[in-house]
Amino acid sequence: MKPEVEIEYCPGCRWLMRAAWTAQELLTTFEAELLAVRLRPSETGGRFTVRLAGEVLWDRAAAGRFPEMKELKQLLRDRIAPERDLGHSDRKEESRDA
Repeated sequence: MKPEVEIEYCPGCRWLMRAAWTAQELLTTFEAELLAVRLRPSETGGRFTVRLAGEVLWDRAAAGRFPEMKELKQLLRDRIAPERDLGHSDRKEESRDA
């Protein structure tokens, strides 16, 4: 059975659009691998948590920031399709010191 992603967001912080955009990006990239991406308004203020089958992939409070889409896609890919190439999302950042 395919896994489900849940994005819990703070409605009081107006993070619905961020959650919806995140869901769209994940569904676009992992359409064949995911059953669904579910949005859930949080009852806890300031929450933005992404879970895969109940396991926390990203927690804004713990990380101190929102995830970059590239890193969130990599975290999800590593768990559901480790052999999958993410194209430009897999490229390493070039060193600016070079």
